[in-house]
Amino acid sequence: MKELPQVLCIGSVLWDIIGRSASHMKQGSDVPGRISRLPGGVAMNIAMALNGFGIRTALLSAIGRDDEGGELLKLARNKGLLTEFTYLSDDLPTDRYMAVEGANGLIAAIADAHSLEAAGRKILQPLEDGRLADQQNPWTGMVALDGNLTAEMLIEIAQGEMFRAADLRVAPASPGKAERLQAFLGQNNATLYVNLQEANLLTHDQFERSDQAARALLDRGLARVLVTNGPHPATMADKSGVISQMPPNVMVSRITGAGDVFMAAHMAADLKGEAPAAALNSALEMAASYISSEKPL
Repeated sequence: MKELPQVLCIGSVLWDIIGRSASHMKQGSDVPGRISRLPGGVAMNIAMALNGFGIRTALLSAIGRDDEGGELLKLARNKGLLTEFTYLSDDLPTDRYMAVEGANGLIAAIADAHSLEAAGRKILQPLEDGRLADQQNPWTGMVALDGNLTAEMLIEIAQGEMFRAADLRVAPASPGKAERLQAFLGQNNATLYVNLQEANLLTHDQFERSDQAARALLDRGLARVLVTNGPHPATMADKSGVISQMPPNVMVSRITGAGDVFMAAHMAADLKGEAPAAALNSALEMAASYISSEKPL
């Protein structure tokens, strides 16, 4: 009998096309740099990072039956990820993400996750047909959720019966999709991972510190939240208290995927039973290691 995954990663699995330059950039800049194509998407990044901790992960996503999709699936399998639960579409192309990064940070990014959105709840079929779970026996493990899912799907996941027994870990995917996570306010099995900008969008406020934003989200009914703020203190908050820590000071070589690595490292620390302060420290150290190197996940 096959072993079930320890964590389900539900959301975007796509190709990241990243242009990076050592120059400071602004609108209209035309500078030398390097362009890479790597497996990406929030769900994929988290799954790859969790796999690095020895945690079995399964991808629930939508991938096209095209050359790019076949290459992406093969790479995922070679990395040890479980892809047999991934929805394969005959008429939807494999999604893509494109970003430009300069010495002064992320300049611009476009996420084309239209196929994931179009596939909708088809990606959840393994949780209904008995392959992973069914109505009488819902999934009880950890789930990494991606804000690239539609607002309607996120509401169904937050408030429906399918995930009533799951440990939900939720990321907005980008500030532009942060408000989709409003559905998880008031859900006692959800942990949100957001940066300060995303937290401010959720609270409709302009906090300057992560601890302020974290407390505001708790006041709005969130069970637990982790708020990062670049090189400034990050905060973990739940009903037991508020913990803030300064991230390591490192030279930044890349940005895309850093939040996903932070989230995966914290999930892994929780699975290992680390205390809250130690788990936050583990996540900050892993994210710092990631952004200061060029080593792929």
